[in-house]
This record gives sequence, structure tokens and C-alpha cells, in this order.
Amino acid sequence: MIRLVKLSDADSIVEIYNYYIENTIITFEEVLISSDEMKSRISEISDSGLPWLVYMEDNVVLGYAYASKWKGRCAYKFSVEITIYISPLVKSKGIGSKLYEKLLIDLKESDIHVVIGGISLPNPASIALHEKFGMEKIAHFKQVGFKFDEWIDVGYWQLILDA
Repeated sequence: MIRLVKLSDADSIVEIYNYYIENTIITFEEVLISSDEMKSRISEISDSGLPWLVYMEDNVVLGYAYASKWKGRCAYKFSVEITIYISPLVKSKGIGSKLYEKLLIDLKESDIHVVIGGISLPNPASIALHEKFGMEKIAHFKQVGFKFDEWIDVGYWQLILDA
């Protein structure tokens, strides 16, 4: 089941996200975050009118996806960045595709024109997920992140929703 996030989901979301902070280059955060910090992030997205979705099975959050403002300037108001995280216990089960499918439908029904996804590289699974939904690579920034004593590239994929 996919539904809108609730503040009560914060603990489950933190558990998923902190795994990626601690073990991967997928996020550039390096310090684990608290449930209160996640509640603040959820509220910020929800208050901006953008979707934050969770994927549930047996009342357990197994993944989440959301859209956030691309940039702060007003001319960017029709562009968003999308983010997705899946529990490491259930990767490669199609949950990411289900979440992105619903997220993109919700964004198409709004005034959003462009969707952008940033991917720490290498990450073939994330690239495949984004390209499955018609996103095209439009940028590659070399060595812009430094985590776990290595330089990390970031690529950006884009989809124009009403093209």
C-alpha cells in the first residue's frame, strides 16, 4: 500500500535513512539523524504542498519517496527534485518502481513541469530506476562529494512531465 506520509512514520523512515548515511555514498549526510529532525523534514515538504509517500506492508514502512523544491528562487517553482529510499531488507522487490510511479502521477496532476533526480555515482540500480521512468541524464559533476575517504561523482537525471 502506498499512502501519504504521517509524522508517526518518522521513526521508521529514520531507520531506513540512517542505514544509508552510515553505510553508503547514496546520501552525502555523514551524521545520523533523529526522529525529531525527520519530523521537521516531513513537515517542511508537506507544508510546501509537495508529496511525500510511504510504501507499507503489514503496517511497516518499507520505503519512501518525495518531491522537494529544486531551488529557492521563484522561477524554479515548477521544478522539483525527487528522492527515494528503500529498506535495505527489501531492495530489488519493485517497491521503488511502485513509489516512483505513484509519485510521478501525483506530480503530473499538479503544476510541476520538471522532475530532477540526483544520483551519487556509481549506482547502477538507481540509474536503471530513473531511466525506467523516462528520465534522461543531463549532468555529471565530478568529485563533488567526499565520504568514506573517497571522492564521489553526482549525476542528474531529468524528466519533463508535460512534454
